[in-house]
Parts: sequence; structure tokens; C-alpha cells
Amino acid sequence: MEKIVFLDSASIIADIRRPAFAHQWEEYTATTTDQVVERLKDTTIAITNKVQLKRETLEQLPMLKMVAVAATGTDNVDIECCRERGIVVSNIRNYSVHTVPEHVFMLMLALRRNLLAFRADVLNGAWQKSTQFCLFTHPVRDLYGSTLGIIGHGAIGKAVAQIALAFGMKVLLAEHKGVAEVRQGYTAFDTVLRESDVITLHLPLNEQTRHLISTAEFARMKPDALLINTARGGLVDEAALLEALRSGRIAGAGFDVLGKEPPTQGHPLLDINLPNFILTPHIAWSGRAAMQTLADQLIDNIEAFVAGTAQNRVA
Repeated sequence: MEKIVFLDSASIIADIRRPAFAHQWEEYTATTTDQVVERLKDTTIAITNKVQLKRETLEQLPMLKMVAVAATGTDNVDIECCRERGIVVSNIRNYSVHTVPEHVFMLMLALRRNLLAFRADVLNGAWQKSTQFCLFTHPVRDLYGSTLGIIGHGAIGKAVAQIALAFGMKVLLAEHKGVAEVRQGYTAFDTVLRESDVITLHLPLNEQTRHLISTAEFARMKPDALLINTARGGLVDEAALLEALRSGRIAGAGFDVLGKEPPTQGHPLLDINLPNFILTPHIAWSGRAAMQTLADQLIDNIEAFVAGTAQNRVA
């Protein structure tokens, strides 16, 4: 009988059905690093959203046969170690193709139209003191006719592009950074940086993409450009972002992710009190319909593995 342990079930708000085969099920709302081995010591299938499963942990789990990641990103799991040990790893795919793009455009619209700054003006009584019917205290920029640079053209990037076209935006799909040849339909990475009014990131975090955007990249962007990141915090050098915002090197940024989550008190991006920076607590993916789709696919992945037809494999 398979023993299934969900290490961080509080990370998903959904109706999680039980697999349609004989099994033992245990779940914990959260699991700390020093609790992992004890909780998985006789487990055959582990479910994790963000709990780390590194080599030193996996080597202490001889019965583990599958890691079912309750997310798309798998940077919390040592994939190479899993391959060496014959542990199947499956992730979740294409579940957030509506909810994340909606969040992207929420951030984009709020920043382009200076929503936070105008709200502050109203709360501070500026409109009430106006000599005319409206305020021109901040610039309002339309999405229509502007250029959106998309870095990462997977399912979410494609969905963002569709919405952008509906808004009347010009869309540039960025080629990989540093490559010599540009594929048909794509635009050189540096050209995307130079020409985009808004840049949005939709790619995984790995050694090749860590700090993809840093000081040199901010220097190439338009001074009135925005940066949107709903993917992974480590894609952007946060110190460089802070400097770009404070110096006015870019017009603003909307982030749903940070390099360390949850952040500790005193994180520099938590203390930015600027109307041109919006930080949300990693919720772009969490629309209720999206989370239910994730939960259903999670169990589908486990059932497929037990049936001998593993799906959505990354290892």
C-alpha cells in the first residue's frame, strides 16, 4: 500500500480528492526543514508545494518513489538527486493560465494609470481642494499603443500576449539572453529591454536565469518603463531594483514574488513607500478556480504514477 504524505497542505485552498487506489494518507499544514525526514521516513509518495527536498534529505528516504510537486516550479527539489535515485518527480502545468495573467494586468494598469498615487491624493484631500473637476497631479498612460516585452513564452506568457493584443498593445517576445541568433517571431533580448514600455517576466528560476535583470538591464530600459514580475523573485537583482526605483531609472515595478518567501522583517523591498512600486504576497497564482485545477491535477499525477503511466514528469 502506498503511503502519501502532504508536507504543506495549507498552501492550497481547494477540495483535494483522495487517490482512487488503496493508500495511507497523511497531511500536515506546514513542515519545517528539521521535520521532513521524520515525516517522510516510511513514505512512498511525498507531496510538496514549497518544502525543500534537497540531496541530504532525499538520501535519508530509501522508500520514497515519487515527489508530487503541488506547483509548476521545482527549484525546491533536487531533481538530479531524484534522477540518480530513481525517484519520479511530477509537477503541475498550465493551471494558472488565467489567474496569473489577470494579476499581471492588474499591476500593469494600476502602475500605468498611477492608481496608488491618485488614491493617496483623494485620501489626503487634494481633490477636494481642487479648483477644477479633475486632478492632473500624476501622469496617466494608456496600455493601448504601448509596447509589452514578454520574457518567457510558455503557457502563461502566451496568455499574457493574448490579453495584451486585446488591449491594443504591441507585443515583443524576448529571445534568450546572450544568444547569437534570434528565432523567427522573437526579438533580441536587449532590443526588448530598450523598446518596451512594460516588461513582464514568465520563466523559471535556475542558474541561467538568476538575476536575469540587474543593473545593466535596468540601464538599457526606458526611464518611463515598468517591470512586472509574477514568476520568481530571484529573476531580478533586488538591490538593483531598489536603486532603479529610488533613482528614477525606471518608472515603476509590480512584484508578486521575492527572493526569500516569506520575507523577514526589514527586507528592503518591504519598506519602499512609493506609489510606483506594488508588492503583493505571492498570490497571482491563487485564484480559487486555478487552485482547484491544481489540486485535481496533483491527484491525477499521483494516480498516473501508480498506474505506471507517469505524467508531467520532470525527473
